[in-house]
Amino acid sequence: MAGIANAGSSSAPRIVRFGVFEFNRDSGELRKHGLRIRLQGQPIQVLGMLLERPGEVITREEMQKRLWPADTFVDFEHSLNAAIKRLRAALGDSADSPRFIETLARRGYRFIAPLSQVPAKPEAPVSKPVSAQPAATARRSPKLAVAVAATAVLLAAVALILSGVLQHHTVPGSIRSLAVLPLANLSADRDQDFFVDGMTDALRQNLEGIHALRVISRTSSMHYRGTTKSLPEIARELSVDAAVEGSVLRSGDRVRITVELVEAATEKHLWGNSFEGDLKDVFSLQTEVARKIADEIRVSLTPPDRARLARLHAPNPPAYLAYARGRFLWSRRTEQDMRKAIGYFQEAIDKDHDYALAYDGLADCWVALGWYGYLSPAETFPHAKEAVTQALALDDSLAEAHTSLAFVSVYYDHDWEKAEREFRRAIELNPNYANGHHWYAEFLSLVGRHEQAIAESERARELDPVSNIINTWVGSRYYFARQYDKAIEQYRNAVEMDPAFVPVHLVLGQTYEQKQMYQEAIAELQRAVTLSGRSPVYVAALAHAYGVAGRRTDAEASIAELRNMSKQKYVSSVDLALAHLGLGEREEAMALLDQAVAERSPRVAFLGVEPHFDPLRADTRFQRLISRIGIPSRSSRTVALLR
Repeated sequence: MAGIANAGSSSAPRIVRFGVFEFNRDSGELRKHGLRIRLQGQPIQVLGMLLERPGEVITREEMQKRLWPADTFVDFEHSLNAAIKRLRAALGDSADSPRFIETLARRGYRFIAPLSQVPAKPEAPVSKPVSAQPAATARRSPKLAVAVAATAVLLAAVALILSGVLQHHTVPGSIRSLAVLPLANLSADRDQDFFVDGMTDALRQNLEGIHALRVISRTSSMHYRGTTKSLPEIARELSVDAAVEGSVLRSGDRVRITVELVEAATEKHLWGNSFEGDLKDVFSLQTEVARKIADEIRVSLTPPDRARLARLHAPNPPAYLAYARGRFLWSRRTEQDMRKAIGYFQEAIDKDHDYALAYDGLADCWVALGWYGYLSPAETFPHAKEAVTQALALDDSLAEAHTSLAFVSVYYDHDWEKAEREFRRAIELNPNYANGHHWYAEFLSLVGRHEQAIAESERARELDPVSNIINTWVGSRYYFARQYDKAIEQYRNAVEMDPAFVPVHLVLGQTYEQKQMYQEAIAELQRAVTLSGRSPVYVAALAHAYGVAGRRTDAEASIAELRNMSKQKYVSSVDLALAHLGLGEREEAMALLDQAVAERSPRVAFLGVEPHFDPLRADTRFQRLISRIGIPSRSSRTVALLR
């Protein structure tokens, strides 16, 4: 095996090559085919250590001593494993079939690939200045010189940390969009993931309020957790100019957070900040980091931006930890997780009665439980309304709370004017809140303003480009506008993103049904029923498709299943009406829709535009139902023109 001299030797080559890679010892840069690979910190240090002694085992204990001094606040085992994993990902290497880095169980690692030296470019001679120091100083021992140099470096680093800036470069004023990528959890405790996600969310939420920036939403940012994609690849997929990334390490009430701003196209480090201290100081740090990033990329903070940052509430640590765990569970959207999340949001409120975001989290849980039909509207929406009212009483600047209130206004109160007012207010407060645009687009569809709905939905997708629900619902904007081919195109794209995402199979099947592609429709709806665990919404849609396709026996069996379900849990009368309508049973459908309006089922809001109910539009009783719901008349006129 070809080898190189130890680093301590003056003859050690400064640039070595292995395979298609080159490593420069002086700059600490790794290149592939001449292009620099974004790799910093411990992974690049580990590579340097392995290349010092190729073919030899570098023990884990030796790496620990060199990379993490004894008094360093770090979980060594997890951090080294993470560094090796990132290094292998950059090299395209595998622990099972290694080409470069071999693992020796419980011992350490060994670099096994052949190395070759890259000839250094000849340098022009440099004239040495005459030393002005005394002869005694010039003759000081090498050890003393190293100690002096190390002390100087340490003092310089301390000065930089105290100034709050570790690195600073001139930043072009062209950064107008960024993504806050998932901060890495450096703790060995996987239960800390919720805390680290909370730190990521807190930083993103601070940046979202800056009107001059387009900030990618949580769903799309978190999609890149643990990815091996390069930053330029991520930037292209998200259409952003820069990214914020870093790490969090928590041990008890001590926290270390490292954050850096990187220019996406060049992977150039623009700014960095490191913080270590008590948990109680973390929350004020997030606001300061947002201000510094805005300053670095030369984005002007408007007076409303500054006012919002000044108003941000810093909860006490126990309250924040409960809130972070609640959001972590809520994001999963299952009934069980949302019920658990309610408990954590309530705990956060109990520990901090002024925590507006915790009240909004509580509202979002009740809204979701009602919307997905896990519980009846009467059991959910009043709780959501109470919680969001309290959130706004504490902080009227929360875009999230205004959006939640608009949702309740549409689907429970049927106050359409208030809903639009609240949606507009939310977007005004935070134009980067993707869910605000997403839900507002749905509202615009419901009232028949389809071109606006499509534009608003596309805006939501710009802010959250890999969100399954947002990509799916872009198709729904076309579906309600009766542009079925375009809807199918969007739905198919969403299926490619995640074939296991249940709602997309529902709406794709319903769109095939409108084009009388019954075989395809039934196949998609059967898939949705299976993936959902036979949820009533999906069983009802399949029953309707069976009915219109002439499969009466199957339709009746599905209706019987829904009736049996209703004896054990809530089943919306809208779903039952849809199922009966597929068999042409209009009288039964009308009676059930009348009951659905009385029970305030959220999905009666779709009666004005849902194509499935077109057979009932000429019925004066159906028109009276539309009037009772209060859907603006423009919706009805638009639908009439589309028929």
